[in-house]
Amino acid sequence: MCNNCNYTIHGAQHHFGWDNSFAPAERVEPGSTILFHCHDSSAGQLGPSSTVKDVETLDFGKINPVSGPIYVEGAEPGDALKITIDSFTPSGFGWTANIPGFGLLADQFKEAALHVWKYDPDHMEPALFGKEGRVPLKPFCGTIGNALAKPGLHSIVPPRRVGGNLDIRDLAAGTTLYLPVEVTGALFSVGDTHAAQGDGEVCGTAIESPMDVVLTLDLVKGAHLKTPRFTTPGPVTRHLDTKGYEVTTGIGPDLMTGARDAVSNMIDLLCATRGMNPVDAYMLVSTCGDLRISEIVDMPNWVVSFYFPRSVFE
Repeated sequence: MCNNCNYTIHGAQHHFGWDNSFAPAERVEPGSTILFHCHDSSAGQLGPSSTVKDVETLDFGKINPVSGPIYVEGAEPGDALKITIDSFTPSGFGWTANIPGFGLLADQFKEAALHVWKYDPDHMEPALFGKEGRVPLKPFCGTIGNALAKPGLHSIVPPRRVGGNLDIRDLAAGTTLYLPVEVTGALFSVGDTHAAQGDGEVCGTAIESPMDVVLTLDLVKGAHLKTPRFTTPGPVTRHLDTKGYEVTTGIGPDLMTGARDAVSNMIDLLCATRGMNPVDAYMLVSTCGDLRISEIVDMPNWVVSFYFPRSVFE
């Protein structure tokens, strides 16, 4: 329920992929506030009672459903859609999976794995992982974007200049996001909601969790944005900062290799110090650990660091 909302987009009003020929679920005036009922990224294929066998049989034609599209009156190519992220109503259920062939270390983790989360949707206390892990929560929209000008159906998986599967953890409540408009009406959609994620989403999934999202859509005429930009209302890591971090690095001439090495080194550290199974460590760090480029000027080698919050185990 949203007393201040002008429209509600129900769970059935969703689609897979981007296509500017899709009929709008709703036509709205700029400044409208909309309640979206968003599915998880599996479109309900994974639930509270799912097992790893369900990961192995996922239908990838039904991955990352997005609610919409919304036709914003007056939106034209060259404008920017201004999205104010008002609030989230979490469900209390989520999942994290290692999906074979997907993720930063797919060559190292070839078998499916699954962790099902249960969390308090009212108080949003850290969610339990195993016997000791407690992951701080921060709901956000993983996929949020406009339709592309190029005709036809386009995969939801890669992010694009008009948004889409951005997986930016800081697209949380209070953030204002600006997206380039390429087609008349913008044809905006949102979904892939997460209860928590680390910067990088290294195993390919976060705490994937269905939830309701309230957004306000407005226009900035003639903005001519090249790519998305956003403004946060304040600090973005205080839910993780309380106990400091363990940090591993990757050093070399290639940023992707450096990122892989930094994450692999953190998995090794957690296995050695916490007695964790490697794939469990991989899934855990995807939900709360942050990849950062620490140095990119001292050629020929760059430094990528991976920050794991000590608050998860303390």
